[in-house]
Amino acid sequence: MEIVRIFDTTLRDGEQSPGFSMTVAEKIRMARQIESLGADVIEAGFPIASRGDLEGTRAVAREIRSCTVAALARARRDDIDAALARARRDDIDAALDGLSGAAHPRLHTFLATSDLHLHHKLRMTREEALEAISSNVRYARERCAEVEFSAEDASRTDIDYLCEAVGRAVRAGATIINLPDTVGYSVPEEYAAMFQKVIEYLDGAEGITLSAHCHDDLGLGVANSLAAIRAGVRQLELTINGIGERAGNAALEEVAVLLHVRKATIGMTTNIHIDKLYATSRMLTEITGVAVPPNKAVVGANAFAHEAGIHQDGILKNPLTYEIISPEAVGVPKRQLVLGKHSGRNALRAALAELGYEPNAEELDECYRRVVALADESKTVPTRALLTIAHQVFRKHGSHTAVAAE
Repeated sequence: MEIVRIFDTTLRDGEQSPGFSMTVAEKIRMARQIESLGADVIEAGFPIASRGDLEGTRAVAREIRSCTVAALARARRDDIDAALARARRDDIDAALDGLSGAAHPRLHTFLATSDLHLHHKLRMTREEALEAISSNVRYARERCAEVEFSAEDASRTDIDYLCEAVGRAVRAGATIINLPDTVGYSVPEEYAAMFQKVIEYLDGAEGITLSAHCHDDLGLGVANSLAAIRAGVRQLELTINGIGERAGNAALEEVAVLLHVRKATIGMTTNIHIDKLYATSRMLTEITGVAVPPNKAVVGANAFAHEAGIHQDGILKNPLTYEIISPEAVGVPKRQLVLGKHSGRNALRAALAELGYEPNAEELDECYRRVVALADESKTVPTRALLTIAHQVFRKHGSHTAVAAE
């Protein structure tokens, strides 16, 4: 079974989103966890952005030994003026500085290739951009054994020009080519077709790793990532909890579980230890102070919680009826059968049994009526409230429990 390499950019693209900045110590802690999770590449930062980002990249590069550490740098335009040419190299030099202690460094350089970005943002012609790609990638490769080039806004780039830009990067020494859906605009069939065209242009892309980096502006980040690997991509750039610019990036935990659950169909898997996904998600939440939505796939509070009576009954009989993977498999301690107005008697019986009560039919009916009435007022029934209800009902009926109720 083929392995899709996971490039974790939580510490770079993820950290760029509002409210997610991390201190150097927090970056090191998060990097250690991502390394233990099994990521193949950790993008540690964008060193030219700030002194703190440079220090954070340096610290992560020194700390992480078992996987590749990448640093991001802009590919700047070529200029005749020597001073401007020197300034153009500052980004790459800063990234190289940040990677100086890395066991397995990767220089990641990028330049936008869409006409929209070239004209309105960079004020560059297509030919100037091609020259900048060639010279910057070559400069980086002379100083770092592994270079990745990203064509920013690739999904909105003229395909023939994109192929030419990729060709320039490969000839200059890049061995990883990332074609990002920078603004989450693409749909799966378009995104796959773009990669297929580039692979055809590269005559099979022998010795070149194609990479996908998908944003979630239209909610298609994971779907586009799946389309990309089916088209020949073997590296995915993802973040924990899907954090990132605007609506975020494709979520690492969702992709990893998707490829685990459907590996027989897709034929690919990852090196991610999925049993560490929940702990990794919780660590990021603790560091940033930003919780994931309760309905978030895999790591959300409701991902393995069930309130509807029909669902609860199915889960109690066979968890596969409503869970495609067990909570323990992704590191969640256990599923929750939430007591609310939609709950059924079987779930209530199971909850009472956990508290040491074994109700007969009459006691169960009365507990059920009280639980539903309370749930209508307070939405859910917490354990303490259930204990009170059970204690009152069992005392009324003169019953005793195997385990003390209080």
